[in-house]
Amino acid sequence: MPHDNLRVLAHPLRMRILSLLTGTALSAAEAARELDDTQANISYHIRRLHEAGLLEVAEEVTIRGGRAKRYRHDPDSGRRLTTRSPIENQMLTQAIATELLRRAGQRAPDRRASLTDAELWVDPAVWARVLEQASALSQELHAAAQPPRTPGTVRVSASVALFELGESR
Repeated sequence: MPHDNLRVLAHPLRMRILSLLTGTALSAAEAARELDDTQANISYHIRRLHEAGLLEVAEEVTIRGGRAKRYRHDPDSGRRLTTRSPIENQMLTQAIATELLRRAGQRAPDRRASLTDAELWVDPAVWARVLEQASALSQELHAAAQPPRTPGTVRVSASVALFELGESR
């Protein structure tokens, strides 16, 4: 992904839009209501995400006599665009870390959670197996994403960052 495309993730609102549009296709007006922001602001950010290839037009609908596009995020879109350069990895990691901090402030008290941080040495076979499991977990969560406040659902946060480290200094 060229730096300009990845830079779209530097704005914290855009990470929230991507998460929101994973569970359902929404218009800018619908997303604005959900995110408690202005339609003009959300429209601008949606355009930037669409231009970067991170959102697709899922449908066009007629609303009050006008046409509105509903956008959806395909979680695989980032993988298709990422070139994994050190600068891009740093930018993406910063965007995820910023969003994780925002979500942590909204964590439901007294609810089950899992939080792990580690720098470890493991057998390559174990590492390969864990990466596969994490990928499967991520795919399952994205596939199960529902529109906001769907009856019978809970709002959750999921951030997974697993990577092999270079030699320590």
